[in-house]
Amino acid sequence: MNPGIVDPAKTALLIVDLQNDFLHPEGAYARGGQKSVDIAALPGRVLPLARALRDKGGWIVSAQFTLVPGKGGEPFISPHLKDLRPFLGKGDFSPGSWGHSLVDELQPADLVVEKVAYSAFYMTRMEWVLKKADIETLLVCGIVTNGGVASTVRDAHLRDFRTTVLSDGCAAFSLEVHERAVGDLSTVAGVTTCAAATSLIAGL
Repeated sequence: MNPGIVDPAKTALLIVDLQNDFLHPEGAYARGGQKSVDIAALPGRVLPLARALRDKGGWIVSAQFTLVPGKGGEPFISPHLKDLRPFLGKGDFSPGSWGHSLVDELQPADLVVEKVAYSAFYMTRMEWVLKKADIETLLVCGIVTNGGVASTVRDAHLRDFRTTVLSDGCAAFSLEVHERAVGDLSTVAGVTTCAAATSLIAGL
């Protein structure tokens, strides 16, 4: 499906959770034994699109999962997340830390928004900064397809952003789950590949 990009300068590549603590071999998830070849491949797959969009005056927006530190630096972790990922602890996904940052391959982001839940719009300034930057179209990539990506895309749809899911720019810990999530999101967003979106932008 055509992403429907009208003006690259009003278009953003919205990167969901492609952070060192999720992807890097020395990040929190790798230390906890949570690795995925599909997820690790995403930055390289998304990079040509990011470059093309930068060249056309578009925006790179990084939504970054955050564990807010409390007293003594111990992070506030939701019970459901603690059950799923008991290895998470002090310093992981901490604001301003190396692990919290967007992976080097996709740096720099023009806008960075901390998020504390699946959706990049939930209790964040995301909508405010997108409106201030006059962004109308979102090309969404990141992890996981059925979690942060799905919630963010649905919230963007509710806010009347023209939204497209990059099917090969997202991944989950299961290919079946990923494919099912992309199919579900096609009811509220466009779906295309990174290569197709790159070609479209390059031709504008």
